Amino acid sequence: MTLIAELAGLVGQPNVITGADAESFLVDWRGRYSGQALAVVRPGSTAEVAAVMAWCSAHRVPVVPQGGNTGLCGGATPDASGQAIVLSLGRLNSIRSIDTDNDTMVVEAGCILQNIQQAAKEVDRLFPLSLAAEGSCTIGGNLATNAGGTQVLRYGNARDLVLGLEVVLPDGQVMQGLRGLRKDNTGYDLRNLFIGSEGTLGVITAATLKLYPQPVAQCTALVGLADIQSAVALLSVARKGFGPALTGFELIAGDCLQAVTQCFPQQRMPFEGESAGLPWYALLELSDAESAEHARERFETIVGQTIEAGLVLDAVIAENIAQSKALWHLRESIPLAEKMLGKSIKHDVSVPVSHMAEFVETTNRAVQSRFPGVQHIIFGHLGDGNLHYNIARGARRSEEELLALQDQVYQVVHDNVFRFGGSISAEHGVGQLKRDVLSRYKDPVEMALMARIKVALDPLGIMNPGKVLTG
Repeated sequence: MTLIAELAGLVGQPNVITGADAESFLVDWRGRYSGQALAVVRPGSTAEVAAVMAWCSAHRVPVVPQGGNTGLCGGATPDASGQAIVLSLGRLNSIRSIDTDNDTMVVEAGCILQNIQQAAKEVDRLFPLSLAAEGSCTIGGNLATNAGGTQVLRYGNARDLVLGLEVVLPDGQVMQGLRGLRKDNTGYDLRNLFIGSEGTLGVITAATLKLYPQPVAQCTALVGLADIQSAVALLSVARKGFGPALTGFELIAGDCLQAVTQCFPQQRMPFEGESAGLPWYALLELSDAESAEHARERFETIVGQTIEAGLVLDAVIAENIAQSKALWHLRESIPLAEKMLGKSIKHDVSVPVSHMAEFVETTNRAVQSRFPGVQHIIFGHLGDGNLHYNIARGARRSEEELLALQDQVYQVVHDNVFRFGGSISAEHGVGQLKRDVLSRYKDPVEMALMARIKVALDPLGIMNPGKVLTG
């Protein structure tokens, strides 16, 4: 109680949460990981974060930074010891400044991603990071995991959208690096040490983000395909035809869309007849800088050519913004439908686009050989080679029986990812989910360097222990 009282003296009594009120902070979004904490601490400023971190360093209290708690790898969930505090950044939610001449925005870590998008829109700018959880995830968590999303093809990952960071170090020092510069060759790129580090090196408290011009028009289409190789070929055609205007290219297995319409009857497949039951679909989006008419003309020309060539079997082009949102809503509802249908074994992997079809074919075959009857749930961002290759129980197994196979399934899938020159984590991070297998697939020299960086910046080992690295 003395420790709790001391923490309350730093951030105010209402911002130190214990008991039943803390429970929602102690379980991950999927419900796969849960833990205990000394307290949930909610600082309201960078100065308060620094004070809490200095206190934790002095008392050797571990710290688990947490944003919107929407992570998918258990990276923001404490362990069962109850010795750590959960440092919730939700109160750091101010947009500090917007500079339209420099096309930058300075935001605090607890800002909801959707609010950042809206603030940019209000000054006729675009912040392009977009993902299904954007209504609840926070930018600090997005940066800590180097989030990807649906527009990586054009704008890059979260890492590519940041110019500067403000970071509180484990001992309470504050790194002031919010410079809005696109060129700064004054030494090591410290910013990128923290982006993607999952809270294991320090606490991101604010960021300077890049802004872009708002596109004049957007066109969206859902197309039906016979196989993944057709999707890869279509992507090549779209890249050549649209150039940098190609904003998104999503690959979706037909079973995924069927699951969405089953779980959410208000959503409808935009196809009828045989086209509603094709094995694969692709969702394409074009952002045009000229006009809606120009965008649609380009879109219809390219899509029409691919239909004539037999590459695309059928296509639906959105007539307006509402239809475009409906098509994206189908795609973004897949994780929610998957969750409603029961627990599954999830893989967030990346492989070179040129190997995607062979990877899926060989991995499906290997998985069915070892675990006959499981169901494949496959979708993702084909434009950047990121696939969510998930396995559900199918009709033969219970959830418990499936989850008992998790480590074996991981090895089959991850071994194949490695075989094709891919990565076992594309955009969700490592967290505790992939911590113990990371060294199997990552270069040992890289692993050693990561461990040395961790010791250099966090010598007491108090930052998010048990995540990313073992030991």
